[in-house]
Amino acid sequence: MTETFGQDDQSWLASAHGTDTAKPLTLDTSAFVPATHYPNGYFPSGLPLGKITATGLYGPYDNTAADGREVLAGFLFTAVSAPSVNTVDPQGALFWHGAVVEAKLPRPVDAAGKTDVAGYIKFF
Repeated sequence: MTETFGQDDQSWLASAHGTDTAKPLTLDTSAFVPATHYPNGYFPSGLPLGKITATGLYGPYDNTAADGREVLAGFLFTAVSAPSVNTVDPQGALFWHGAVVEAKLPRPVDAAGKTDVAGYIKFF
């Protein structure tokens, strides 16, 4: 078996602060849209995430959702290879404390998301 890895762009991290406290997580692949969230076969580092209340799995942050993903929990710390089927849920790590360069995030975060993580994540 061969496993390949894409380029992991962590330029969204404003400092190393908080990188040593990333929490393990499981992504709910079925909650993501391939062309939107992982068009190159990888969930990108810095992807904003919310925790799905019913399952405890993580999906893309979406302020209009009603399943828990409407609350920003943090960001995917490192890129994760997306499975070829949406029934496999890969492991990753949640960056939940530190500073980020907002313009370098792969997906924007709205004002409500910034409020969700106020006191934990600082946006530059």
